[in-house]
Amino acid sequence: MLTRRMRRYRVSAGVRKIVSETKIHTSDFMYPIFVWDGNTQEIESMPEQNRWNISDKNLYNFIERLMKKGLSSILVFGVATDKDDLGTEGWNENGVVQRFVKNMKKTFPELILATDVCLCTWRKDGQCGVYRDGKIINDETLDYLAKISLSHARAGADIIAPSDMMDGRVKKIRETLDSEKFYDTLIMSYSVKYSSALYGPFRSAANSAPQIGDRTSYQMNPPQIREAILEAQIDFEEGADIIMVKPAMMYLDVIAELKSRFHLPVAAFSVSGEYSMIKLGIKNGLFDEMKIIYELIVALKRAGADIIISYFVPDVFLKYENFFI
Repeated sequence: MLTRRMRRYRVSAGVRKIVSETKIHTSDFMYPIFVWDGNTQEIESMPEQNRWNISDKNLYNFIERLMKKGLSSILVFGVATDKDDLGTEGWNENGVVQRFVKNMKKTFPELILATDVCLCTWRKDGQCGVYRDGKIINDETLDYLAKISLSHARAGADIIAPSDMMDGRVKKIRETLDSEKFYDTLIMSYSVKYSSALYGPFRSAANSAPQIGDRTSYQMNPPQIREAILEAQIDFEEGADIIMVKPAMMYLDVIAELKSRFHLPVAAFSVSGEYSMIKLGIKNGLFDEMKIIYELIVALKRAGADIIISYFVPDVFLKYENFFI
């Protein structure tokens, strides 16, 4: 007679729920959105996602619906309608991100606002840093990233999220914020951002693809994991409050490794390519929508992600009432 039957743990939905090792909560999620001064439009490369005009009432109604379902944070990406050689629109105190953050803080003061900090969407060449004679000028770039960060903090951002992958940017941003007494503004660093093929839909959405060169000299090489640990360690020592791994789905081992080594929150960014691949699979009848999204989210949480940055938030919060059950 068998005494140990593993199937007992799976015998009903109720049993499966109470013994579940990995719990998904609404507070786990951060929703990335694109804002600009153009007309609100669906992003062709990312089904059901929009570039939102910051004056569009539908945007605020949409965010309010998500908040009523439990969403507590968003990650803001600005899309430039005006670019120059330096990327000066990025730190314009009246720029699109800055105005949107101010509007959001007036409308939803309880919502946590993280803002992406980079130069790529604001510069004509699409590079994440100062680019001269075929090379990224790392240290000169830090001053501009600090300017963008400070302008976002002044607008009311709760979290500054530098995505550029320049050496020393966390230290520079922390010093700049502290010098202006923004001691409570967190830094969520894209500590481990791989040079990935999964960014294509995002670059189309943000109009941020490099026009010259590429980003392999500063984004991480996919085979590296010891290097990822060092990147995270440096950001930790420079003052990062949250460390991030991007992309998420193909780097679960990196998420798990960082979670085991660092006693601070770990964010996982499930990027545009992951989203669009899955949406295309759903559209073509290859996947059950709720099951495939749930499986992805559980994998990220199981790997150790404390914050899951995902374009699937509207699906999770608005389509499936039993997602969190």
